[in-house]
Amino acid sequence: MNLPSFLWLWKMAAWSMGFSLFAYFILGGTGLWMWNRRAVRSPRPQWLRPFHYITGIVLVLLVLLLLGIGLVGTVGYYGNLGHSPHLAAGLVVVGLVLISAGSATQIGSWKWARSLHIGTNSLLFLGFVWVLFTGWDVVQKYLPD
Repeated sequence: MNLPSFLWLWKMAAWSMGFSLFAYFILGGTGLWMWNRRAVRSPRPQWLRPFHYITGIVLVLLVLLLLGIGLVGTVGYYGNLGHSPHLAAGLVVVGLVLISAGSATQIGSWKWARSLHIGTNSLLFLGFVWVLFTGWDVVQKYLPD
């Protein structure tokens, strides 16, 4: 397989992870802002909901990019998958992000979708912590001595 330099690939993964965390915290802030506006029965800014949706789409794309980088990089370097708990952590995060995104699209239709969305995003914090810790171990394997 003709793959790019693995160091370049891992740098791309590090930047993508950083942007993913940034997007996650932006989503948390805007989500809390929307919740507060709803709780006090006050109108929210017109731009807030579209901004929250767009940031969520960016997070989904970044997490899928990270999945692709991880799969290509690991198979390219080792020839197969499953060399660390990072794979399981990554798959859990991808799953949680997709559940969160799917439930977000149903908030107006299903009464329980908002609870699922918020609960999934709470679990996603733990998923990101898990992926960060397991990812640090993976990074150590690829850095030159």
